[in-house]
Amino acid sequence: MKGTVGELGEFGLIKELTSRLTTTPAVRVGPGDDAAVVAAPDRRVVASTDILLEGRHFRRDWSTAYDVGRKAAAQNLADIAAMGAVPTALLLGLVVPAELPATWPSELMDGLRDECQVAGAAVVGGDVVRGDTITVAITALGDLRNHEPVTRAGARPGDVVAVTGWLGWSAAGHAVLSRGFRSPRAFVEAHRRPEPPYHAGPAAAGLGATSMTDVSDGLIADLGHIAEASKVRIDIRSGAVDIPTQMNDIGQAVGVDPIQWVLTGGEDHAIVATFPVDVKLPARWKVIGEVLNPSALPQVTVDGAPWTSKGGWDHFGDIES
Repeated sequence: MKGTVGELGEFGLIKELTSRLTTTPAVRVGPGDDAAVVAAPDRRVVASTDILLEGRHFRRDWSTAYDVGRKAAAQNLADIAAMGAVPTALLLGLVVPAELPATWPSELMDGLRDECQVAGAAVVGGDVVRGDTITVAITALGDLRNHEPVTRAGARPGDVVAVTGWLGWSAAGHAVLSRGFRSPRAFVEAHRRPEPPYHAGPAAAGLGATSMTDVSDGLIADLGHIAEASKVRIDIRSGAVDIPTQMNDIGQAVGVDPIQWVLTGGEDHAIVATFPVDVKLPARWKVIGEVLNPSALPQVTVDGAPWTSKGGWDHFGDIES
């Protein structure tokens, strides 16, 4: 597709974007009307929203529009899964400059569509607006399928802490990109396109998870949310967390201990949950710690001691891309 967004016009852009979409049985009315209609058999809807801003959450010299679409969908759909729900639908709010090549939002939509297909959801509508900076705003919806939602507030002393998915890969990829390199490719791709274990969230709810969240801000930070909501202390065993050989190699090359990425790097969207100690967990889950009674120590400790290094992502702190 040639030309710019401005040349295509609002309605031409909407027509182009919606023509690229697929649907699912949950979508009763899709794009093209005043609002979408999505089935909610459970009669409760799980909803989450997030924003990606160019220059803060992504860079066009690092990521393609397709990458940004996959990432934007993944981080929102992971929030749905982390409540124990099944993702059903996604809504897009898009701000773009008029001079932006029209291929960029089209490729973004391809990424959103394809990531939704991985999770079993569909893009059902949205809005486009002209602005100075590319901004991608996502709202994701999900269905609990007769389970109770798994919140951050249910962890109990004696529970184990277990994780499924990647930890530290996105942060390692960010470190590689920041130094002008593009390999090892697996870690760069983990930063560009996270791969949340969507099905593990509802499965964890079925196993009896007492609390759950996705790792978006860093393992310590996100477990800190659980500890605060549940009024407990959580201790992580650093030796139980996997650090791949290539991540060690990257750490040596850039002068960073990779445990820093594993414990405080965000945007992998792994799922971490607490379970009663007698629950038999599938092999995909790895026990990395335990829930303890609250104490004078910080709410999340590592090997029984406070973690004194930098502790996770803050949208009003460091700049991220």
